[in-house]
Amino acid sequence: MKKQLLVLFAFFLSVATFAQKNELKAAEKAIKKNDYATAQASIKQAKPLIEIADDKTKAKFYYLHAMTCTEMSKSNPALYPNAAEAYNNLFEIEKKMGSTKYTELAEPKLNVLISDVSAKGIKSYQDKDYANAKDELYQVYLLSPRDTAYLEYAANSAYLAKDYEGALNYFTQLKDVGYTGIITEYSAKNTETGEKEVFSSKEQSDLMRKSKSYSDFKTTTSESKKPAVIKNIAFSHIELGDTDKALAAVKDARKIDPEDVGLILTEANLHIKLENKDEFARLMKEAIELDPNNPTLYYNLGVISAEQGDVEKAKEYYRKAIEINPDYTDAYVNLGSAILEDDKKLVEEMNENLNDFDKYDKIKAKQVVLYKEAIPVYEKAYELKPDDIDTVRVLMSLYENAEMDAKFSDMKKVYDSMK
Repeated sequence: MKKQLLVLFAFFLSVATFAQKNELKAAEKAIKKNDYATAQASIKQAKPLIEIADDKTKAKFYYLHAMTCTEMSKSNPALYPNAAEAYNNLFEIEKKMGSTKYTELAEPKLNVLISDVSAKGIKSYQDKDYANAKDELYQVYLLSPRDTAYLEYAANSAYLAKDYEGALNYFTQLKDVGYTGIITEYSAKNTETGEKEVFSSKEQSDLMRKSKSYSDFKTTTSESKKPAVIKNIAFSHIELGDTDKALAAVKDARKIDPEDVGLILTEANLHIKLENKDEFARLMKEAIELDPNNPTLYYNLGVISAEQGDVEKAKEYYRKAIEINPDYTDAYVNLGSAILEDDKKLVEEMNENLNDFDKYDKIKAKQVVLYKEAIPVYEKAYELKPDDIDTVRVLMSLYENAEMDAKFSDMKKVYDSMK
């Protein structure tokens, strides 16, 4: 009985294999007639038994599947992943076989497909259509896994499209494949034109060295993008609200680049969210020690301090940023805002003493002193950025309340002209 079952099973496989080969022949004929819908139907019929087929049959199946998906994807981009899978399976099976029969036929088609999809992705990115760019650029990576730069482009597009789940997925893939993005450029100066020219390879550069047409040969290597990839993993976690995972990612990034001040600030911000104030203070001190003349660092410290309610410390940091960069407009605006923080309290006190004229007048006098302290700060901000309507509005209000009538009148004219 067992022997009979084995014979029946062998007979079944033989019949199935015969049917499968017939389906592939039908698909091949349909492709020659550009009837890709029929080809797709035949391939679908042949697919269930492909795993038990011999390697030659598998190679033919994947080739026909790739050709069909390539053509049909022109009207249905959803088939790009199917095409990518078919091409990759074809190349893998023929490499294993030591054959190039279908690979040689498929590669030109694949290159055209890659070129078309990458052109779409690049155009979408240039048009700031990041939602489409992230998918199109990722499809290029699926079609050509060697081109990991496209995975980076897809990751950045996903982040810009605010698809943080997608961005996290792509950036994590970059990390897992060990992506560095390091590019080595070989260049030289054309002695006839005096212009710099970039060579396609070291071999071409070496060949041109033998010519008198070039001089000043240079080899430059870009910095690794690995720290940026891990940093972006952290930022994606932050956007998704996963503070603990973000902190772990930042710590990984800092192992690679421990002196990146931006990473230190990111870690510090995360510790604030976790209410780890001592660790926050330590990291701030570390950041300042690493980059004591960075006005942006002091400005950011001012923002963080203000958010934590330490207004006096925020003022110190804004003033330090201005000391380093006297043209730092945002630092002037934020300093002015920090100075006016006490105005809320004064207004409350004035409202509580509306019937006590002497006390009211004393509080009002303090308010005018406060306004006159803030006015030069906002005036400098206005000088640096005269088209900022918010600064104009604040100055107009300050002049009015400080009874600086002439300046109020001039600023109101400016404000009216901007509306």
